[in-house]
Amino acid sequence: MGQQQLVLIILGVIIVGIAISVGIALFSGESVSANKDAIMNDLMGIGQYALRYFLRPEPLGGGGRTYTGFTLPAQLSQNDNADYSVVTSPKSVSVTATSKFGYGTATAILDSTGLLSSFTYTGDLQ
Repeated sequence: MGQQQLVLIILGVIIVGIAISVGIALFSGESVSANKDAIMNDLMGIGQYALRYFLRPEPLGGGGRTYTGFTLPAQLSQNDNADYSVVTSPKSVSVTATSKFGYGTATAILDSTGLLSSFTYTGDLQ
């Protein structure tokens, strides 16, 4: 009788260990997916902000149909999801997000028509 109880205890510990490891793996995958979704949402918001700059006339503080001079304000350059940086050219803006959780980077390019495209990912965000 004692041997059966010992076997059942060991079997129970193994099953609980497997369940915990599967739960951790599922949580990790969902965490990466949630961070990627949040970063994509932020990239779209930054894209809209940049497009407003592009379309606003120069006398009103805009770019006058160019992205030259566009910079991210401090409140858009970082948040709980990522740190953001931009590289501008006259007709496009490249926005790069670096995950605060170490999952990698996401980059998108905004063109003069307001289309956010050419998404590239590194690390776990792929």
